[in-house]
Amino acid sequence: MQAGATPSWVIRENAGQAVLLALYLREVLAIASPAELPRLRDVGAVGDVRLAVDEQDALERQWREYWAMTVEPEEHPSPVSLELVDAYGTWLALPSSGAEALAAAVVPHAEAALAWAEWAHENYRTASKARRGDSYRAYAGTIAEHEREVGRRAHSFELNVEVLPLAETGIWWIGAKTVAVTDSLRGDAAAFDDAIHPIIAELA
Repeated sequence: MQAGATPSWVIRENAGQAVLLALYLREVLAIASPAELPRLRDVGAVGDVRLAVDEQDALERQWREYWAMTVEPEEHPSPVSLELVDAYGTWLALPSSGAEALAAAVVPHAEAALAWAEWAHENYRTASKARRGDSYRAYAGTIAEHEREVGRRAHSFELNVEVLPLAETGIWWIGAKTVAVTDSLRGDAAAFDDAIHPIIAELA
């Protein structure tokens, strides 16, 4: 983060357990959305997930609303109060009305979903520590390069980067100011610099 000057920028990198949990549930419930975002590695549908078309449509719609609130809660507040799904402790809250199909569908997967999200988050933390705290330098260097290219200071912006165990390598917008990047790409310094540069250029 660049502070104490104008303009300024803020980049938050994480593998948020809430985001990981939502993606795990996307897999086990055979949710197709968002179509542009690759699937998780080594996670798939559990049991017979075939539903009637209208039931699947309702489940997908409710998951998409949950996903938007999870990725950027300030941009997508729930129009109704949220209620915790008991099986998930404090990790999963859904709208008190309009999410009944999703609330029922996720319960059988609670134990596995929570364990997987914690495991994936710890993998990210371990990999992040192994990079010896280069997160700031990775972004600051790209922003400095962009400033040299355009001949001015970068505009103020915020960016959230979710580092995820996706089956395809790349970077994708998943919100107005949030991108998902494959963990394998994040671990390749040169490739990550090339991938994040267009994102920075678009914002800064």
